[in-house]
Amino acid sequence: MERQLQTCEPLVGNDANVATPVPGGASSDQPDASSRQRDVRASGNMKIEVLNFGVSGYSTAQQLITLRERVWTYSPDLVLLTITTNNDITDNSRGLKRTDEIPYFVYHSGQLVFDDSFKTSRPFRLRQSFISQVGRWLKDHLRLVQAINEGHRGLKVLLASLKERWKSSESASGSETALRSEELGIDNLIYSAPTSPLWSDAWNVTEHLIKQMSDEVKDRGARFVVITLSNPPQVVPSPKSREAFTECLGVKELFYPDNRIRLFAERAGITVITLAPELQAYAEQKNIFLHGFGPNIGNGHWNADGHRAAGEIIARKLCGQ
Repeated sequence: MERQLQTCEPLVGNDANVATPVPGGASSDQPDASSRQRDVRASGNMKIEVLNFGVSGYSTAQQLITLRERVWTYSPDLVLLTITTNNDITDNSRGLKRTDEIPYFVYHSGQLVFDDSFKTSRPFRLRQSFISQVGRWLKDHLRLVQAINEGHRGLKVLLASLKERWKSSESASGSETALRSEELGIDNLIYSAPTSPLWSDAWNVTEHLIKQMSDEVKDRGARFVVITLSNPPQVVPSPKSREAFTECLGVKELFYPDNRIRLFAERAGITVITLAPELQAYAEQKNIFLHGFGPNIGNGHWNADGHRAAGEIIARKLCGQ
């Protein structure tokens, strides 16, 4: 696909917030991308086409592989890498992710080295079996199977939500605390500087993955922008709840991972958009939760308000550049 004058083709990738549908929000399965597309279109006369390569659960390492194997067919003008700090850093470390079923990169002798040992894991071999391939074909081609699969996924989300509500009711004692906005499974060590070799290595690998992706995008003549998203505790509308959460963690503020990525990107000459501080100010001003839905408000992925606010900020900053 040749680039056309007056056409900008951004490609978005890496995060569940990008890939997850928004109940009551955008009808597309890429609400964050569509929000950005709408907002950028409104900011100028250039034709905008946004292609979403975000996959829920993908690490930065997997997104680099996606960039190499799938993205360049579309000759993008702009590549956006979104990072959710509450799990993307840990997902780039085998020791922190604690699974052998996905590819990793390791930093060895001054360079990133691809670790494809996942190909020998039992779960991966089972997924490549004939029976698994038949199952994937059925899921891709039969609506009934797709409906059953979506129902199973919805049930898992509902059970996780009920479990979190039960935990919150036991610990909060009827008061509104920062625990209300603690995402299920979040590793709160991300809010402080690494204190172990394992965490230091996870950060080191993540930063080099960002730099590697930036170099490969620029070598293709396209622009590269890193966007750090927000975690639920960072954007709770109540300052008292955020203060209680930081005190509980023993940290001064909740933007350590965002600031670290921003400073790294600036040193490396990479354009970066840091959303969390602006989204926090927006949530506090409007007194609204930007994460979660219904009884689980304040937890999980962005809701329609979160996507809308993020899309407006990203569009404004991209157009300003």
